[in-house]
Order: sequence, then structure tokens, then C-alpha cells
Amino acid sequence: LLQVGHEPLPPTVGRNVLGRKVLYLPGFFTYARHIVEVDGMRGLFRGLTPRLISSTLSTITRGSVKKAFPLEDMEHVSNKDDMKTSLRKVVKETSHEMMMQCVSRVVSHPLHVISMRCMVQFVGREVKYSGVFSAIGRIFKEEGILGFFVGLVPHILGDVIFLWCCNLLAHFINTYAVDDNFSQASVIRSYTKFVMGIAVSMLTYPFLLVGDLMAVNNCGLRAGLPPYAPAFTSWIHCWRYLGAQGQLFRGSSLLFRRAPVPAACFPID
Repeated sequence: LLQVGHEPLPPTVGRNVLGRKVLYLPGFFTYARHIVEVDGMRGLFRGLTPRLISSTLSTITRGSVKKAFPLEDMEHVSNKDDMKTSLRKVVKETSHEMMMQCVSRVVSHPLHVISMRCMVQFVGREVKYSGVFSAIGRIFKEEGILGFFVGLVPHILGDVIFLWCCNLLAHFINTYAVDDNFSQASVIRSYTKFVMGIAVSMLTYPFLLVGDLMAVNNCGLRAGLPPYAPAFTSWIHCWRYLGAQGQLFRGSSLLFRRAPVPAACFPID
């Protein structure tokens, strides 16, 4: 709901770290309380069933691909003198991981689309997508097979960029920044990829946002139509629109959400 720009509650006045007055949009807990007031507890779980099915399909697919195309074990290499061997290992592992992720994304994406549409029905109080099977039939009838894969390209691009950036950055940091003679070297290396994952996920968030918006755009639901968004002709059109609005990271924060510049019309004194 935050991604599509649904803001049913007004911003409130707060202060930043410098003590200046700024406008903050409602955080996760305030927003969740509003949903409960409107829809009851059930409202917090819109789209849960297709989401669970999507995650299950993704897990099963990854396991099947990994079993069908096993990756040969390679010894751990961390010495700078063996940089080429070590880098080759990372490239091989990342390529294998990328293949698994892309296949699982394609298989699970149709259920992700249904899940997104079930969630955003809250905006217009619609009941167009009331169940998984009925949603499948409706999408196929109205949009054909391609309707199940809207928003797939930015999602896959985001996954690929995330994997390569995360793995390569972690590799170079572990190779050049962490000394093998340091007693806690192995411990530090075990956390490097995790930390890089958090950092890189923030940078690739726009791909997730664009993919999710394309999944609901112009599908007959209020959240996919003006004033929330124009009818995008492609995900690139969506990206450019969000970029021009300064909204490429909309919904990335759940707690401290600064109101966009246009909201400055609200009085803060």
C-alpha cells in the first residue's frame, strides 16, 4: 500500500536529528492500526495465501534446479596470491545462484502478481480478486498469459544485480580488507556477505518497487489507476515517472517516513 502511494492518514509534525520541524508520514504500526480499524485483523493478511504459495513454489523450484544442476565443490581460497582462482570460484557460484533465482522467480511470479493485487484492493474497497483460482481465471481471461508476468523483468534485473554486487563486494572485502593473520578473520568473513546484502538491497529497491507497481498497474483496480499512477506502457516508463517524482524509494522505509516535498503545504508551526 505504501508502494502504490496510498496515504489515508495525514502527516504529523516531528523533529529531525538537528531539531528542525519536519513532516512525517504514519509509520508501520500506525498504518497497521488504521487497516485494522477499517478491515479488522483480517485486513492485515490480504494476499497471504498466494504469497505463501509463491514462496513455496520458489523454494521448491530452487531445490529442484540445484538438484538437477549441482555445483561442483571448490576449496575455499582467500590468499591474495590466488585471486584469480578465488574470483573464478565466486563467479561460478554466483552464476549458479543466479540461474536458480531466475527460474524460481519466473515460476513463482504469477502468484506474486495475484498477491499484490489482493493487497491493493484495500485502496478502492474492491473484491475483484477474492481467491487464488478465481484470480487466475480472471487474469487469464482479461490479460492472457502475459498478465501473469507483468513486472517480471525489473524483478529479475533486481535479483541479478543484487546477487552479483553482493557476492563480488563481499569477495573483494574478504580478500583485500580482511587479513588472514587476524584471529577473528573467519568470523568477520561470515558476516560480510550479510552486511553487503543489506546495503545492496537498499540500492536495488527501485527494481522491486517498479516490478510491484507494474503488477497492479492498469489492471482495473483503483490503486493501479490515476491519481496513484498513470497507465504505464512499460516498466521503463514507470521507472522514469517515479524518478521524475523523486519516488524511486517510496515504501522502502516502514518507521521514519519523511513526507515528500509537495506535502510541505501542511502547516508545521
